[in-house]
Amino acid sequence: MPQNVFPIDQTKSMFEQETPGHNRWHPEIPEIATVRPGDDFRMDCREWTDGQIKNSDDANDVRDVDLMRCHVLSGPVYVEGAEPGDVLVVDILDLGPHLPGTAPDELAGASWGYTGIFDKTNGGGFLTDHYPDAHKAIWDFKGIFATSRHVPGVRFAGLSHPGLIGCAPSADLLAEWNRRERALIQTDPDRVPALALPPNPENALLGTLPQSEFDRVAAEACRTVPPREHGGNVDIKNLSRGTRIYFPVYVEGAKLSLGDLHFSQGDGEITFCGAIEMGGFIDLGVDLIKGGVAKYAMTNPIFKPGPVEPRYSEFLMFEGISVEEDGTNRYMDATVAYRRACLNAIEYLKTLGYTGEQAYLLLGAAPVEGRIGGIVDIPNCCATVGIPTEIFDFDVYPSDADLVTRDLGRQASTTG
Repeated sequence: MPQNVFPIDQTKSMFEQETPGHNRWHPEIPEIATVRPGDDFRMDCREWTDGQIKNSDDANDVRDVDLMRCHVLSGPVYVEGAEPGDVLVVDILDLGPHLPGTAPDELAGASWGYTGIFDKTNGGGFLTDHYPDAHKAIWDFKGIFATSRHVPGVRFAGLSHPGLIGCAPSADLLAEWNRRERALIQTDPDRVPALALPPNPENALLGTLPQSEFDRVAAEACRTVPPREHGGNVDIKNLSRGTRIYFPVYVEGAKLSLGDLHFSQGDGEITFCGAIEMGGFIDLGVDLIKGGVAKYAMTNPIFKPGPVEPRYSEFLMFEGISVEEDGTNRYMDATVAYRRACLNAIEYLKTLGYTGEQAYLLLGAAPVEGRIGGIVDIPNCCATVGIPTEIFDFDVYPSDADLVTRDLGRQASTTG
């Protein structure tokens, strides 16, 4: 087993750890460990909300989650010899839920995880105008497979991955993030949910930063919610075992951090908390390409997917085009097209007996495939979402036989 450079006591919050991680991006957050090119190492990870979501049959915890605490990240890790302009090469060697005996049963990752639909006023999701209220599904793990009492009739293999991984930004890059995101907010400052999330010191966790610097850094540090040039919260399900990622380096030592482990996820993680969230461990290897950013004209990370992936060969594909639900035609809008594809899939699954919320949760959690089908034929972009049909324990294909609408229960919802 590789050396664990970031062990966690899973009975405690990330805020209570002897060596805490962080939940903001800033170049001055101190490293918690040092590794060399060629080293392999392990890191423990808390579930991204720091244990706020419980294995229960109501979604009050999803509705009331404190997003100012999220994401709790493990790191930063300093890589010897890394300098701005280099490329940090990261190999994902292994990852998974909590190892037996390392976490209490009530924590996500201890044989279970969850998918949540966030309340519109607390971040919402891709389809928040259609599903504005909080709901969730609990998923039970058995080896590589997941099932749920809240979304019965399906069983699938997970493609586990870190939803969030990246190097620390430079001071200049951090300032650019803040500038452009504040400008975006000003285009519609009262929008719900907000167009972006500016720095907010409330519940900021900045690792081992000295208290004398805390207030200044907390006021500057960026939230971890979106992906940016450094990677960050990309939520790419194929960043799994065997993947090699090439990250631009912006600061001395690179300062690599990660978290937000997922047992499984569909392309897009469309409910916002749409993967099967868990805590657990991850094993990494690192190396450097000196001067690699200029050499390869890099702006964002590049990655080579690993060879480990659920082998589903049969999919039911749903199309969407860039026409809003009210009939408004958008010009080559891939976001609208993918939203319509997802809504079409949900409406279809509702005919089989799922609630709209169950179907929405399933699209976020199962290994569905999202694609841009066509993006050149004006005025309509075409996008597709594909559901692997082998995950169901009943036939889901259209036919001329009588439609059977099953009693498939319902998701966990709020209780007042």
